[in-house]
Amino acid sequence: GGHTAVSLFYVSHKIYAGKPGLAGLPATFGDENACETLELFCEDPVLGLKVTLLYTAFSDVDVITRSVRIENDGEMLYLTKALSFSMDMDNRDFTLLTMHGSWARERMLEHRKVKKGFMGVESVRGESSHQEHPFMALAAGNADQSQGEVYGMHFVYSGNFIGQVELGQFDTVRVGMGIHPENFCWKLEKGDSFQTPEVVLVYSDTGYDGMTHQFHELYRNHLIRSEYKDKKRPILINNWEATYFDFNTEKLLSIAKKAAELGIEMLVMDDGWFGHRNDDSTSLGDWYVNEEKLNGGLKHLVDEVNKLGLKFGIWFEPEMISPDSKLYEAHPDWAIQIPGRKPVKGRNQLLLDFSRKEVVDAVYEQMCQVLDQGNIEYVKWDMNRNMTEIGSPAWPAKKQKEVAHRYMLGLYKILENLTSNFPNILFESCSGGGGRFDGGMLYYMPQTWTSDDTDAIERLKIQEGTSLVYPTSAMGSHVSAVPNHQVHRMTPLNTRGVVAMAGSFGYELDITKMTDEEKEEVKSQVELYKNIRSTVQFGDLYRLKSAFNSNEVAWMNLSKDGKKAVVSYVKKYAEPNVIPGRLKVKALNEEALYEVIETGEVFGGDELMYIGLEIGELTGDYQAKSWTLRKID
Repeated sequence: GGHTAVSLFYVSHKIYAGKPGLAGLPATFGDENACETLELFCEDPVLGLKVTLLYTAFSDVDVITRSVRIENDGEMLYLTKALSFSMDMDNRDFTLLTMHGSWARERMLEHRKVKKGFMGVESVRGESSHQEHPFMALAAGNADQSQGEVYGMHFVYSGNFIGQVELGQFDTVRVGMGIHPENFCWKLEKGDSFQTPEVVLVYSDTGYDGMTHQFHELYRNHLIRSEYKDKKRPILINNWEATYFDFNTEKLLSIAKKAAELGIEMLVMDDGWFGHRNDDSTSLGDWYVNEEKLNGGLKHLVDEVNKLGLKFGIWFEPEMISPDSKLYEAHPDWAIQIPGRKPVKGRNQLLLDFSRKEVVDAVYEQMCQVLDQGNIEYVKWDMNRNMTEIGSPAWPAKKQKEVAHRYMLGLYKILENLTSNFPNILFESCSGGGGRFDGGMLYYMPQTWTSDDTDAIERLKIQEGTSLVYPTSAMGSHVSAVPNHQVHRMTPLNTRGVVAMAGSFGYELDITKMTDEEKEEVKSQVELYKNIRSTVQFGDLYRLKSAFNSNEVAWMNLSKDGKKAVVSYVKKYAEPNVIPGRLKVKALNEEALYEVIETGEVFGGDELMYIGLEIGELTGDYQAKSWTLRKID
């Protein structure tokens, strides 16, 4: 009728054990022992609109999830806004915590007092984005890292989103989160339905650490589905910063041979192995092996790497198409574009129209043909440009504002098919680094390349921000060469190792060019990480000193049984005339004894928490140290 109005009335409800899946969307899951679901059935009798509000409460974590199912039982209407949740609270001197950034500077933390008017985060880039993040937290009063009440909100979706906070006239706070209404409109004919993605709502009464633990536990146990969910992630070496596009079979095997000698477990072949791609201007969409580079073919390379005792991984960018490609020559209409307008390229490429089934099916078939060629055990899935000039010839004019969300449904469909048909492959998400590090992708891919910035000092903030929500096992983190390729900083190899061991560990350099001394240090790092890997990837994380407000940065990983802890410390800049300090740890048993594995010293848990570890004298900038603690039974 041209009006914008909905008035919903309660009709009925049901409560049951377990949690339903969301049609076509990633979502948390749990059986009848893990959670309980409330469905509130509401109706607008004037429109004939039925709306179901879905709430699931988990028993093992302080989490409620919320989503909305909308069904049209009346005349045709247009859905122009469909947030996944909205909630009103009394203001309690709230501080809003959000994450912002850019390429190579993702998930920087920002704290703002909640004031009158609108505040929040958003992305209309067609992805969760480098610039903003689909997360907000409200911290009450003087809440800090380890005490006080915190309410966390996180959107399990990879496309356009909005998270908003409004302090109203009566000192009440309204928060909401969901698909961004800008350029969104969904046509609902009689009998049609629409399912919103879900929002995860976390409560903590032990500050930001408690919020982090709730998110980590939920995502490890109720979002990640891969067989790698509880499996140690392999230590890998990626050839990207070692060779960029300039490689062949012999070069890759030389890296693999040296990596195997040093205990590394996987070789990943990055961009440049397909079509006629020798730079970033061609061949995306032509997913067939360039045998001028890989003489003998892909299977030969994989077999040779496997003979060395290494697993093999490969890079794809399946959502993209290069104008200089055979696929574009055959199907120029498969690129997202507005008819009559010259499409703007980003990184010399366009975006494939994943709102179209035939496009999704064609890309899926190409990928299967590659993955079936050998024993490929890892896929790095990249996405290097935003969505712009959104249009599709597959849909009529009144459905063009559906394309961005239909794209996400197509993406999730291909990921569902791939992960189901190749369950033994470890999939890692990437979007120019961390541009699409979100819960939606985590559902299909248990880890994400955290950032294209591999500098150890820059990574301190990036990884701290990321770890606020995501398990350490989900964060790809590598040692790279110096001078660093992004900021040209020189940092010690030890420091690069300590920082990279805060996630799923690996290397991003040409190991064949290292000195013998450096290779021995790499060997020691690999051996150390194998000993602490379970604690780091699956233990509880505690932030001891923040990279955002201190020259010193420290964190701690504590195993679930409390018997092992890894404590890591970095001092960014040297200071004159200071006394070597101590580092207090958290969450140990005060009455137990703990051995420092590196030195054999034994301390009481109370000593370590209230007096601390002696850091000792560190010389120069960018110095790091780590300790491994073992509880003495």
